[in-house]
Amino acid sequence: MSKAILNIDGLIEISAYEYLTSKEVLEIIEIRNTWKWLGYLTIPLLLLLKLSVIAAILDAGSFFFNKDIKYKSLFNIVVKAEFVFLLVIVFKTTWFYVFQQDYTLEDLQSFYPLSAINITGYDNLQPWFVYPLQVLNLFEFAYWVILAYLLGKAFNENTDKGLTIVASSYGVGLVIWVVTVMFFTLNMS
Repeated sequence: MSKAILNIDGLIEISAYEYLTSKEVLEIIEIRNTWKWLGYLTIPLLLLLKLSVIAAILDAGSFFFNKDIKYKSLFNIVVKAEFVFLLVIVFKTTWFYVFQQDYTLEDLQSFYPLSAINITGYDNLQPWFVYPLQVLNLFEFAYWVILAYLLGKAFNENTDKGLTIVASSYGVGLVIWVVTVMFFTLNMS
């Protein structure tokens, strides 16, 4: 729905016309339309993989803190916490639909609501700094707090213990992920 409201397909076409001929753009559009169904299959699989990996990381963190919890419960906690990221889509769609109606594809790609990149701006920023500044946001903070609260509740302890487990397991994993993305971005640019 966000894709239709913000006319993302139109922005992609406009952006492609800057670098490609009309014939090449039409071929790309035809290929995208032919393989569109693959996106409907891939997105749920990637989301399931993400949730599974985060639950496994939290499982390892729970193990190191001698907390016994079933993987199924951790997966359920991660699914509940993940709903906070749906707010990102709502905020982003609202921002570009209501407040900033004149935008480019680059604006859409670089904008992340309530993140550090909105403070610094992305115009004169090195490409490999964009992702870490996007990850540093209030939604990620809320995700950590929700995970910590739900873990503390599952362990019948306070949120501090849950936050310790989240920071030492998911936090470390997130830092490794961000550094990996930065590394590949730096090597590709």
